[in-house]
Amino acid sequence: GRIVNTASIAGRGYRRTSNAAYAASKGAVIAMTYIASSVLAPHNINVNAVCPGIVQTNMLSNILTGRSDDLGSTSNELRDAMIEEIPIGRVNEADDVSALAVFLAGPGSRNITGQAFNVDGGMIMS
Repeated sequence: GRIVNTASIAGRGYRRTSNAAYAASKGAVIAMTYIASSVLAPHNINVNAVCPGIVQTNMLSNILTGRSDDLGSTSNELRDAMIEEIPIGRVNEADDVSALAVFLAGPGSRNITGQAFNVDGGMIMS
């Protein structure tokens, strides 16, 4: 069997996260992934986590709108500033993240367990 958890680079120490509770909860998902992988391995169950960076979603749009009001910038200006920090030069689309999750859930990942994979365009390099 396969379990694929969704965490975030916030849980891996990404320093620009502004919500401590969010970062802590995602760190807990990663820790749970590591422990569950060792407990479930003898039962032939692999457990991994996907750690997305910035993903183009409604949540991102809402965050940018809220911050733009606070900072006196436009949402597009804030988005452009975020993109400048991503080595690959673009934010994730949902498909970028789901492609890894689908792989981890499939037969090609039979020897992969106890891992947390960043999908972040190089924001955190490990």
